[in-house]
Amino acid sequence: MFHPDVPDFFAVCLIFFGAGTVKGVLGMGLPTLAMGLLGLVMPVAGAASLLTVPSLLTNVWQAAGRGLARTARRLWSMQVGIALGVALAPLLFPGGQQSIGPVLLGGCLVAYGALGLAGWQPKPPPARWQALAGLLAGASTGIVTGLTGVFVLPAVPYLQSLALGKDALSQALGLCFTTATIALGVLLAVQGHLDRGTSLASAVVVAPAVLGMVLGQAIRRQMSEALFRRCLFAGLLMLGSWLLMR
Repeated sequence: MFHPDVPDFFAVCLIFFGAGTVKGVLGMGLPTLAMGLLGLVMPVAGAASLLTVPSLLTNVWQAAGRGLARTARRLWSMQVGIALGVALAPLLFPGGQQSIGPVLLGGCLVAYGALGLAGWQPKPPPARWQALAGLLAGASTGIVTGLTGVFVLPAVPYLQSLALGKDALSQALGLCFTTATIALGVLLAVQGHLDRGTSLASAVVVAPAVLGMVLGQAIRRQMSEALFRRCLFAGLLMLGSWLLMR
């Protein structure tokens, strides 16, 4: 009754709970981790269909809260770039790029995570260029999202270069990921890959993802700024390694 491709309902719920916990701590990682683990128990097409609603709702929740209007004003050009990048991805790379995209993304994540753990800190662009830099970073992120379904690079290093606090960074990531999720959902719907049936199946697994995110956020609130950043870079390194090993 849950989904024809799911052999074990409880295993899938546990996967979304774990992926939600990781997202609650790091502010990212739910699609990447869930896709990798779901691939062990069900076809890739079924896994992708289950991710839509949990990803959108957890991203909206992550972005909501005090300071959202200020964050949106600061990052408006980045949101425009993300939407444009997702729309342009299938035009710039028609067919065949999906198998290359995850490998390139995994390599970049591993390199960035390793540099971060080694103490490398990206420098912010000059204030007068931040709107343009945000637009370019957003467009690049949108293109990668359109190719891989994962919205991490180069959004994470760009936002981290702005020296945001751990909660502000988490909110900024949530805002960007929400924009990317909506844009990707529209693209999938236009391409005929997203319908009412897949949306309903996806809605069923929202509860374990949300419960995991609540736990992850509680863990994050107990962390120091330095520990949070170490966890962020370690998470990027592990996510990239996961993509490369799949």
